[in-house]
Amino acid sequence: MGIDPKDLSEDDLLRELGHLYQTRMEALLHGPDDALARHTSRTNELESEFLRRHPVRDIDPGRLREGARAR
Repeated sequence: MGIDPKDLSEDDLLRELGHLYQTRMEALLHGPDDALARHTSRTNELESEFLRRHPVRDIDPGRLREGARAR
């Protein structure tokens, strides 16, 4: 179900991830169990592909423990 993430362009991959993040709460609150499970598996597929393409990400120091403590 859905296009294989490996076949998506970079723009399409990011757009699909953004859409999933926008619809997550609705799926969680109102979707039947099978729809929530599919939403979760599709999110995992797309995030895994993103991480495969971008193994070195730009980590925000404020998101690290030390950064949180400094706040």
